[in-house]
Amino acid sequence: MRVLIVTDAWRPQVNGVVRTLERLKIDAERFGVTIDYITPSEYSSTPLPGYPEIRLALTSPQVICDAIEAHNPDALHIATEGPLGWMARHAGIRMGRPFTTCYHTRYPQYVAARYPVPPSITYGVLRYFHNAAVTTMVATVGLGKELIDQGFRSCSLWSRCVAADLFRPLPEAPDNHPRPIFLCVSRLAVEKNLDRFLSLNLPGTKVMVGDGPDRARLEATYKDVIFTGALYGDALAAAYASADVFVFPSLTETFGNVLLESLACGTPVATFPTEGLVPAIIDAKVGVSHHDLRKAAIAALSIKRTSCREFALLYSHAVAAQQFINNVSMASRSRLSRAA
Repeated sequence: MRVLIVTDAWRPQVNGVVRTLERLKIDAERFGVTIDYITPSEYSSTPLPGYPEIRLALTSPQVICDAIEAHNPDALHIATEGPLGWMARHAGIRMGRPFTTCYHTRYPQYVAARYPVPPSITYGVLRYFHNAAVTTMVATVGLGKELIDQGFRSCSLWSRCVAADLFRPLPEAPDNHPRPIFLCVSRLAVEKNLDRFLSLNLPGTKVMVGDGPDRARLEATYKDVIFTGALYGDALAAAYASADVFVFPSLTETFGNVLLESLACGTPVATFPTEGLVPAIIDAKVGVSHHDLRKAAIAALSIKRTSCREFALLYSHAVAAQQFINNVSMASRSRLSRAA
């Protein structure tokens, strides 16, 4: 099977969506599935205001239609709701080519955090976009139920996974700061709710890993916090492994890949009571959620690190890839049925 993924999220962005799509190509090949991409890197683009690392492709629906025809995939998947996503949606409908979509980001909550736009309006736009698909992939069953309640027609599970060979416990993790170390890894942006972590009165050391448009303000406000900037690969894994607790203040994530990365390194999690992966983490007793984030962070210090690693290993690349393949196969079968 040949799958074409259209995505507005791509390098130089470094986030959960980009990492997931890049890893998917590797894992799908083990099932005999070839994945190609249409990304902003193939076209002229302009930076998104306030997010210069996010590039918006400047092209036309006809160009995207021609590109899809040139690839002639067995299945078409639209990963994002940006300019390329909308043009691919238009092309798929125009060509009578069924497609799948994915709901990666809680845009209604993100938009409401920045602008006076009611979530109901944003949900309406997203519902219009995704209901043209055969199915919309979601990272958790809970998120699927949430979207169905908002009028989405069909949702299918595509869970996330963790690179357990990279994110792993280290026998001699770096210990350069007073203990305990409370870590957060995130894009530094207002919708991530980072002030709720950075303002906590905690013993030991608070470490903030990441970069983004809100970095200057946060660094100027929280002088007692260590800001490392963005870290990648082994350096990021070492940051997770050296921490005592990973603090996750976001209220808008659909999953939270960083949670799995931290747990794979043996580091327990402290969060607010939210959706996404958090309910599974709490049920497995590898994290603590509380409306008082400080209480959650202190309580998480007592969690066994070996249990955290065992939980993360349940989220394998093979399982996630198979779920994705099953979902796009629905669109492929739908196309064949229409042709017949």
